[in-house]
Amino acid sequence: MNAPAKKPPVVWDPLLRTFHWSLAFFFFLAYLFESDKLGMHSHAGYTVTLLVLFRLVWGFIGPRHALFTDFVTPPGQVYTYLRQLFYRTAKRHVGHNPVGAAMILTLLVSLLITAFTGMCLFAMEGSGPLVNTLVASWPGHVVEDIHEFSSNFTLVLIIVHVVGVLLTGLVHKENLIKAMITGEKQPDLDFPANRPDEPYHGQNT
Repeated sequence: MNAPAKKPPVVWDPLLRTFHWSLAFFFFLAYLFESDKLGMHSHAGYTVTLLVLFRLVWGFIGPRHALFTDFVTPPGQVYTYLRQLFYRTAKRHVGHNPVGAAMILTLLVSLLITAFTGMCLFAMEGSGPLVNTLVASWPGHVVEDIHEFSSNFTLVLIIVHVVGVLLTGLVHKENLIKAMITGEKQPDLDFPANRPDEPYHGQNT
């Protein structure tokens, strides 16, 4: 009698998956309600800020594949992986691949700039957590231009990210969107098993 097939291990933890989809939802909510400065836009913007701060903390104290030390790589490796992906020779990564890691860091920085400049604009209007700080006296038109640029830049990054996920999934023949919903990914069987407390082993170099 054949043994039942084992379920793939959970690579993306529940908090990371919740963060991922919540961030996408609240960013688009803030983007779509841009004119509603003191309503939906501001509430969604504050939520995005809290989510990004959570991800920064989780990048240092979270489980293995959530850690920055697990997936951040030098720019040279990012370029090499991108070139190999174009020729469909890129090695599969159980965790974030180098290009995905670079995209994560860029998105986090862009979102932080967007959130911070948004709070600066609220402060200039006499509201928000920065209202009694020095930023309230900054030139409003400059801050507004930066806020608008960074929000549009973030949108472009998200589109590129989705295209990259689809392309990577096509090359490696796996559904990466489903993996971020269930958290499950097939382990890399070309590498030896992890320690007993780690049920999977990913290649992240």
